Amino acid sequence: MLDTQLKSQLQAYLQNLRQPIRLVATLDGSAQSAEMRELLTEIAELSDKVSFEDNGQDIRVPSFVVAKENEARGVCFAAIPLGHEFTSLVLALLWTGGHPPKVEPGLIEQIKALDRDMRLEVYMSLSCHNCPDVVQAATLMAIHNPRIQTTVIDGGLNPAEVEARQVMAVPMVYINDQVFGSGRMSLAEILAKLDTHAAEREAIKLSEKPPFDVLIIGGGPAGAAAAVYAARKGIRVGVAAERFGGQTNDTMGIENYISVLETDGPKFAAALEAQVRHCGVDIMNLQRVEKIVPATEWGGLAKVHMANGGVLSARSLILSTGARWRPVNVPGEQEYKNKGVAYCPHCDGPLFKGKRVAVIGGGNSGVEAAIDLAGLVAHVTLVEFADALKADAVLVRKLKSLSNVTIQVNAQTTEITGDGQKVNGLRYKDRVTEKEHAIDLEGVFVQIGLVPNTEFLRGTVELSHFGEIVVDAKCHTNLPGVFAAGDVTTVPYKQIVIAASEGAKAALSAFDHLIRTPVTELTEMLVEA
Repeated sequence: MLDTQLKSQLQAYLQNLRQPIRLVATLDGSAQSAEMRELLTEIAELSDKVSFEDNGQDIRVPSFVVAKENEARGVCFAAIPLGHEFTSLVLALLWTGGHPPKVEPGLIEQIKALDRDMRLEVYMSLSCHNCPDVVQAATLMAIHNPRIQTTVIDGGLNPAEVEARQVMAVPMVYINDQVFGSGRMSLAEILAKLDTHAAEREAIKLSEKPPFDVLIIGGGPAGAAAAVYAARKGIRVGVAAERFGGQTNDTMGIENYISVLETDGPKFAAALEAQVRHCGVDIMNLQRVEKIVPATEWGGLAKVHMANGGVLSARSLILSTGARWRPVNVPGEQEYKNKGVAYCPHCDGPLFKGKRVAVIGGGNSGVEAAIDLAGLVAHVTLVEFADALKADAVLVRKLKSLSNVTIQVNAQTTEITGDGQKVNGLRYKDRVTEKEHAIDLEGVFVQIGLVPNTEFLRGTVELSHFGEIVVDAKCHTNLPGVFAAGDVTTVPYKQIVIAASEGAKAALSAFDHLIRTPVTELTEMLVEA
């Protein structure tokens, strides 16, 4: 099952085990059980610290538990964790065997401090690039807190269970049989939801920080580039981000970033964070800004108010909050989000195998999604508002060559319908004939572009009629000492490489502003404190 190279790499990793571990499987006579047995046997043969048993009694078949020697509890995989999840399996082996995780000590202490019994069930698909973060976070929690049980469930291997629980988006996390959350979540995000006092403690820590020379709001490619360029000037730099890496965390493949032949979004986001940390930047992740208060005097300090109550101050600001998927804003969209309404075909597509779906949007992202889904689902209907598809001609030709795709142009989506539990159809109006149409289906993928994250700036910074921050060629906004960069601005062509270059420009402009701005005596005392 594992090729020679992968076996060699895994054998090298298993040398880091500090204590013996057991792989205890629950199997039957199915082909999936035979595949799981083969995988676990191969792993056990690679290290004398790993043993394999097939006498498990788990309710899910096939499944296996990674446990410490002489212990029955451990992390359970109702999955054959290959593909994107092979790394999760390797980490489960290493962590169970005593190899320390590369995680901030404070997060491990938070895990250990959780004082209630929790049964975590994480639904994932092997093709989902967002799932491993959640799987690994839940794995770590079970290993470091005996009151937590974690089971990782492959939706493709357990279709009846997925159908019964109506899991229509991954990753999906249940805690004690109740939905806890869906979508990509870091360990810190999960703990922040579970630890009710975390926000209060974090607010105090933020408010105690001395002023920054440059404070960057947003941690995508623009914010990361700004942080690197600003930090290299030898000044005090901070980044406050809701989710470091931004949209790149949800990007499947990146093949057009100059000098990087090919990578995926999560790897790219991790590389951004690593370089920013290497430059000594103070990264404040999982922090949402509620409002900014520009400096009231020349050379004064701007104030940034956080959602948790903390307040940061800075001599200059760079706004790089990016954008998010644009909703179609019709009845049923919010009601059936993650219940048939989805935004990531790569992550959630496998859950609709053999079913009927619609894709709303005829640009590149919509047509690419339809092509991708056509290889999995029974039928795809692409719904486009305009009178023609806007995607590249090569993509349109490919789409039209597929036998299980229907294209509807001049189609205005009016409603996403459901049975109260999940999506069962879509309604649209023909913009030429005015006739209403209804399509029976099980899933709707929305792919109609992006909306800038600027709600917290309304009434403070000049915005375009699209809600984007208005900037000049040097990333200046209409406010002195406040700059902006990336997808959140009026700069055309929302691309990673363009966002990064705009971030660099914004940092250079901020530094130019700082060296030309007199520092008041009070500001100087605060910055040096």
